[in-house]
Amino acid sequence: MKKFVWLVVGVAVGFVVAHEVNQTKQGKQFFSDLDVKAREFGEAISDGYRQREAELRDAIAEDAPDR
Repeated sequence: MKKFVWLVVGVAVGFVVAHEVNQTKQGKQFFSDLDVKAREFGEAISDGYRQREAELRDAIAEDAPDR
């Protein structure tokens, strides 16, 4: 239970600090850049997943007997 309380305190402090940093011009730029990079990373993961899924579907289709 003690670890959970410290986790909650840490998350709360993190939100407060992030909010304060976001009030500055440099902070807004930092979070804007971070958002762009996170979206690009998510898109890369999603694209890779779709590509691999297509490869696996093609491999299954090649191995399936013709009907």
